Amino acid sequence: MRDPWNDSELVQRVETHQRYSLTRAPLNAALCGVIARDRSLHTLLAHAPVEQQLPVLLLAAIHFLVIGEPDHELAAWYPNLTSDFRDPADPALARVLHDFVNDRGPSMLDLLATRRVQTNEVGRCALFLPALALIAADRTPIGHIDVGTSAGLTTLLPRFAYRYDVDEAGGDEGAGDGEEVGAGASGDVIGDGQPLLVCSTRGAVPVPTEIPTIARARGIDLDPIDITDPDDARWLRACCWPDQIDRFERLAAAIEMARTDPPEIVAGDAVAVIRDTIDTLPSDQHPVVTCSWALNYLTADARRAFVAELDAAGAARDLSWVFAESPALAPELPHAPDLRGEHTTALVLVRWREGERQVDHLATGHPHGYWLHWR
Repeated sequence: MRDPWNDSELVQRVETHQRYSLTRAPLNAALCGVIARDRSLHTLLAHAPVEQQLPVLLLAAIHFLVIGEPDHELAAWYPNLTSDFRDPADPALARVLHDFVNDRGPSMLDLLATRRVQTNEVGRCALFLPALALIAADRTPIGHIDVGTSAGLTTLLPRFAYRYDVDEAGGDEGAGDGEEVGAGASGDVIGDGQPLLVCSTRGAVPVPTEIPTIARARGIDLDPIDITDPDDARWLRACCWPDQIDRFERLAAAIEMARTDPPEIVAGDAVAVIRDTIDTLPSDQHPVVTCSWALNYLTADARRAFVAELDAAGAARDLSWVFAESPALAPELPHAPDLRGEHTTALVLVRWREGERQVDHLATGHPHGYWLHWR
């Protein structure tokens, strides 16, 4: 069994996240650099549950406290809290971060011990939409069940607007004049606070002309976020990377949308409640289960059990499952053989029809929905 107090393993995790986040999140990367070098900081992760000893949890806990103290010197580095933010390379960051965290030891330990990583990235809906359209071509209306839903924001999928930009230059950003679904417009948040999700595409992505009909949407989460609770909503915001203003703004818009009409969420372990949740859908609704960067937080045995539950449900009624998960972190899922072990986001559609299972390896995508490359 892994030693939860293994200092070198914690440092390795932080350094890996530093490399991963550098291109799109320079502040996150700089914070990780400080944390990796400062034992008083990275060893804090050992106070979290073993499965939650992740750099993103520590970064979220720091972010949560900074949001609550926007006048503190550390807040001057956060682009989501000030437009005139300090350079992440400023060497003063190490001292300020060390003092801020260590002066708030009890609060930090409480957050690490009791909170979970709950990103609830609404941008992932841009990955799900083409897959849902494929399902809706012969199965409609849809009964949507989102696993690891946190605050249930991804169940608001039909209420968002989408734009898919064809990437002809080979980069991650499109040309800005792509296909629009829903109430299309320019910018990241459009009329009446409706988020616009912009996704760059390569390959023959089947962008639908309209959003499929979803008769009912529910989420499943072990520890759901109450979107009407200020601390819970603040934690959700804290899990969003502060460098990425577009994500922060569309999250804020989705939170406001959810507060006026809170999503329906089933509290419970996904393995234990998934079949009952599917069975409660009426026969005229086609169940579609979605997961996005959620199953990597389960144990390997729990992932195998979850797939077995879906197999059992699919033997009893037609069912579809769309997941956007990492082959490296969730190897028990039916990933494409050529992607096994890869640290990427694989978009997979699994369909059970008359008891037979079919797997379609649709695409790879950005974990926050910025791009989608059709296979």
